[in-house]
Amino acid sequence: MEITLIVLVAILVALGVYSATIYNGLVTLKHSIAKAWSNIDVLLKQRHDELPKLVETCKQYMKYEQETLEKVMHARNAVSAARQQGDVGALGMAEGQLRLGLGNLFAVAEAYPELRANENFQHLQNRITGLENSIADRREFYNEAVNINNIRIEQFPDLFVARFFNFKAAQLLEFSEEERADVDIKGLFGRS
Repeated sequence: MEITLIVLVAILVALGVYSATIYNGLVTLKHSIAKAWSNIDVLLKQRHDELPKLVETCKQYMKYEQETLEKVMHARNAVSAARQQGDVGALGMAEGQLRLGLGNLFAVAEAYPELRANENFQHLQNRITGLENSIADRREFYNEAVNINNIRIEQFPDLFVARFFNFKAAQLLEFSEEERADVDIKGLFGRS
């Protein structure tokens, strides 16, 4: 009887330690996702602050391209709203529109030699391009953390702990197909 009780207690202790290990791993993953999101958020805020400066610089030279500039600012506002709400799906769509708008803006800027030569424009273009590259890198880290989390909460035996403590799947940050498409230079300049 004593040996059975000792074995039972040992099994319960082992299960408790194993469950705690799983729980701690899931907490670590949850915080990895939050950290990766925070890194993206910082870069999005920096780019959000730079875009009005770029648009103002462009306005001085691109008098006939108001629609392009307005699309960039509209997309900037959509990204900001999605970021503030923490809506990863809406952010992905808005990011796609913003990246498309920036691509169009930089392509149209090629038709304005004075703008391209402007030191402020060059600085802002390089700064925004650098931020775009950093966002893409951080997005990769974020999506990897989300993927690991989502797999772990579905795997046996982790799924029991995940369900008991209400760990949820996270959403990948994906951009639209439009964002991945090449800019239509001919369409921008009205050539066929």
